[in-house]
Amino acid sequence: MPLIYKICPRALWREAEALGRFTGAPVDRTDGFIHFSTAAQVRETAARHFAGQDDLLLVAVDAEALGEALRYEPSRGGDLFPHLYADMPLSAVRTVSDLPLGTDGIHRFPAEIGA
Repeated sequence: MPLIYKICPRALWREAEALGRFTGAPVDRTDGFIHFSTAAQVRETAARHFAGQDDLLLVAVDAEALGEALRYEPSRGGDLFPHLYADMPLSAVRTVSDLPLGTDGIHRFPAEIGA
């Protein structure tokens, strides 16, 4: 089961839990799809788009559970990023982990993401 990752502010994730599905962050709704990253991409995503932000969660999602609405499309530097053209059902979520900031200002990822 390939996992993809969504970095999400805690308050926004709590809204998704109450709703029963994740409809995306404001940038996702503006772009028309939910942005995800692979394990190899998620650290750079955090550094670029969430620098200095605390109270974040790292949501690991089963890519196969998202079906045909998930597409890998070129983005940053031609890398293929996973984009979901639908709301994300919470049934596709495998884990939700804290994504704290270290004292150096860099986010601390769970061990399964690697260095």
